[in-house]
Amino acid sequence: MSIFRRNLKEARLILLFTCLKLVIHLAANSNFGFHRDELLYLALGDHLDWGFKEVPPFIAFISWLSGHLFGDSVFASRLIPSIAGAFIVYLTGLMVVHMGGKRFAVSAACIGVILSPAFLASQYLLQPVVFDQLFWTLAAYFMVKYIQTKKITYLYCLGVACGIGMLNKYTMLLYGFSLFVGLLISSQRKMLFNRHVIGAMLVALLLFLPNLLWQISHDFPVLAHMRELKKTQLEYVDPFTFLLESLMIHATGLLIWIPGMVYLFASRVKSKFTFISYAFVTTMVVLLLLHGKVYYGFGAYPALFAAGGLAWDRVMTRLTSPGRYTILGACLVPALLFVPIAIPVLSLPVTVKFFAFASEKMDIDFPLRWEDQQMHATTQDYADMLGWNEITDHVEKAYSLVSAADKKFVTIFAENYGMAGAIDHLGKKYLLPKAVSFNSSYLLWAPASIEPKYLIYVSEARGVPRVSAGFKSFQKVGEVLNPYAREKGASVYLLWNPLDGIRNTYEAKLKEARSGKSD
Repeated sequence: MSIFRRNLKEARLILLFTCLKLVIHLAANSNFGFHRDELLYLALGDHLDWGFKEVPPFIAFISWLSGHLFGDSVFASRLIPSIAGAFIVYLTGLMVVHMGGKRFAVSAACIGVILSPAFLASQYLLQPVVFDQLFWTLAAYFMVKYIQTKKITYLYCLGVACGIGMLNKYTMLLYGFSLFVGLLISSQRKMLFNRHVIGAMLVALLLFLPNLLWQISHDFPVLAHMRELKKTQLEYVDPFTFLLESLMIHATGLLIWIPGMVYLFASRVKSKFTFISYAFVTTMVVLLLLHGKVYYGFGAYPALFAAGGLAWDRVMTRLTSPGRYTILGACLVPALLFVPIAIPVLSLPVTVKFFAFASEKMDIDFPLRWEDQQMHATTQDYADMLGWNEITDHVEKAYSLVSAADKKFVTIFAENYGMAGAIDHLGKKYLLPKAVSFNSSYLLWAPASIEPKYLIYVSEARGVPRVSAGFKSFQKVGEVLNPYAREKGASVYLLWNPLDGIRNTYEAKLKEARSGKSD
């Protein structure tokens, strides 16, 4: 019997919270501009394949689908991720009901997820992160349903979720492993001794196989990407900071998920769902050992929020309904303070003032620490949404300086994928040529050779680029002046009259980049 017939009031409440989550994101989605990573994933959507240097193919398909269904605006590009984020709230509510919770438990769990700064910040951008959380949550949901009903259908649904999840982000493998360990440790370990478990694993492998074959045929570029990531980012991940941020990322939502984790460990009645807590602990331990980033484990939290709803309902069972909701509101409403930090609900000037106030008056400055471990005026995500229109406008200006007859001899080269993505996506209205870059997956489709009579070079820094030595003439066209943009100082140059050997230089640099020896 459907949940909408057996638990009509709870089902309506879940739908209400799902819609609320969606509305929050839709209200903020068109503020600021495209994120650097969104520009890359939009470019992947124009080059559909079974794999890329940094991600599996799922996000490219979503980019392609979004563009064909909704258009290419900032708002349109963030629509599917926002729906995915709302669906996570829906699944959280369903888990509460399937684990025996009623309306108050549903409210506690869903409101906790909705107000979590971690989920607000990660569930609206066109990135694999939100879909990773979705597939992790689906995996937990199907395990709950399998344990509750013993129907093998849910095992195969789990296999599908894990298989498609690995086509989105390889961290899905981590949660699949964590669920296996969680079940093995828990009293439900007997559920693993079933031939259909092997069948579900084979389904997951079959779905993931195209990307695996792509990785093999391309000499596993994901390994090179992980080595680079470890060297440039993961080495800076401190275990103490990781644990501290793991507690803080959901703000006052920790008053929901921590009791949920403890409740599953302690409750005899809900002991069959203890695997959720064991899986979470396993995930955190593995991330600690591998120096993973905090957000890698976000997908393990919704199931704990669901358990937290049950814990709150159990503790407050003797209180009147107004009393329970009053206490819940008092605990969760302070999380609203983090909303402007997580999603761009305010204009940029007001947002910067808010950050300054939060840092100086409330000592909330950790969101302003970037991957370079330095403090800045705004968050790194917000800084990554600024400057792209400036770059594209400068490139268009440089392109306009070339005569109509010579425009076909123009090559645009960008030093990073954000710049290249901005030129390709935002430059459509100017009919700009596609950008060339050796950065990230742009390296996969860089042309084998170029014969530029004119080169528009987009540099990450203000200084004259070394490539200018290969041309007789050049001029600086403009640079990014936005003080809050991560690309501040990025400059656009027009170079012409190439010297002999520019083609050979390009081919040598391309070969070097593809061999992984580029500086």
